[in-house]
Amino acid sequence: MNALQRKIGLHLLGWALYIGYSILGYFLYNWRYEVLLLTMSQHVLHVVEFYLCYFLVFPLWMKYKQWGVLALGIVGVMFTYIGLRYTIEEVFFLSVFGFSNYDSITPSYYFFDNLYWALPGIFLGAVVWALEATLQKERENRTLKQEKTQAELAFLKTQINPHFLYNSLNYLYALAYPVSDKLGDAIIKLSDLMRYMLHESQDGKVELQKEVDYLHNYLEIYRLRFEDNFFVNFHIQGHVNGQRVPSLVLIPFVENALKHGVVDDVSAPVSINLLLENDNLYFDVRNRINKSQKDQTTGIGLPNIRRRLELLYPGKYNLDVQDDGQQFRTVLKLQEV
Repeated sequence: MNALQRKIGLHLLGWALYIGYSILGYFLYNWRYEVLLLTMSQHVLHVVEFYLCYFLVFPLWMKYKQWGVLALGIVGVMFTYIGLRYTIEEVFFLSVFGFSNYDSITPSYYFFDNLYWALPGIFLGAVVWALEATLQKERENRTLKQEKTQAELAFLKTQINPHFLYNSLNYLYALAYPVSDKLGDAIIKLSDLMRYMLHESQDGKVELQKEVDYLHNYLEIYRLRFEDNFFVNFHIQGHVNGQRVPSLVLIPFVENALKHGVVDDVSAPVSINLLLENDNLYFDVRNRINKSQKDQTTGIGLPNIRRRLELLYPGKYNLDVQDDGQQFRTVLKLQEV
């Protein structure tokens, strides 16, 4: 049984106990069918109220964080309750069964009396929604804590080798530069990549300019394989100074484009566009799909990228992936960078 089925089962059990207990009391003390019908209509309307609050009012309030949204939603639920109850008990029951719930009352009395009776469904919806939201938050916190612990352990396991490689690259640069300027420049760029990967900060973020520099170095190293037959267009619009992003958040898209795309066709170059606008970052990467590519691995994979973005930018990112069989495109939007 999955989580959704378990939740549905618990809701059905709760309503069965709640309504069953109430109906049992009326059968024991007042078994008239009029009372039974009125009781059932009341409970049905409470169920309607409950799920309007549970699925609509409280989630919208949590999304927008505005008390006005909550107040407007609760008022709307109350008016819905009053309108439905009047339709069922004062119109439908009277025309079909020949009785109604209220006799000879003023509209104002009916309205204010039903404001009171509308409260249980709203209150019950608030309690259940808040309880489930709290439990869900606790589960997410536990998951994040476990993932953080696993990431820290993985990082500790890999710390020694990157530092060793970084120091070795600096030594190789000293040996290679007198022999070949080109080889020396390539080694120093690779060394810069390693240094950037080892960079640490308290919040896990780096200056966007450093992320851009990393992309440039990565492209230059990749260019060594193709020399003059390497066609990649990297355009930047907007000011990258002062912006901060999680380290290595952009490179997976470029890596996949170079690995699985065509980079040696001047008529179909890989396109990389970075746009900064109103504290939003747009990163658009396009490449023609390499049909002869035998390596089907995709680096860290888009599902893992999505998971990382969800952890870093919950509700503040959008990742659009397009694949028409000829061209592959990823468009990433980060808010409030």
